[in-house]
Amino acid sequence: MDLPVKTYRITRADLVRYAGASGDFNPIHWSDRFATKVGLPGVIAHGMFTMALVGRAVAEWAGAPDAVLEYSVRFTRPVVVPDTDEGTEIEVRATVREATDDRTVLSLAASCQGEKVLSQARAVVRGALAG
Repeated sequence: MDLPVKTYRITRADLVRYAGASGDFNPIHWSDRFATKVGLPGVIAHGMFTMALVGRAVAEWAGAPDAVLEYSVRFTRPVVVPDTDEGTEIEVRATVREATDDRTVLSLAASCQGEKVLSQARAVVRGALAG
């Protein structure tokens, strides 16, 4: 069973707020000049910020943050965030792989501009999910 797709917008302002909260002020997250100098296509979102947005989707599907029992991902490609008011969006998808009354195992996918940004993403949540 596939769960409803969740979409999250990411702007440069979000990156600034995340940098302040996390303490990660690496210029690849705010300077196009620096990001391209080191071989990136432009400013990229913090990987942990991307992971947090996908975790947010899992918590929403599960009904509460404390219902998430396990969560893991591998990063496949960076999320490039243009210097526009619109920024970019990531789409998060989940498929129920296994379900019992006690727990549900989700296979997760996240993409940006049609490109997969996470792989081997998986979560285990408490209880059964109601479609």
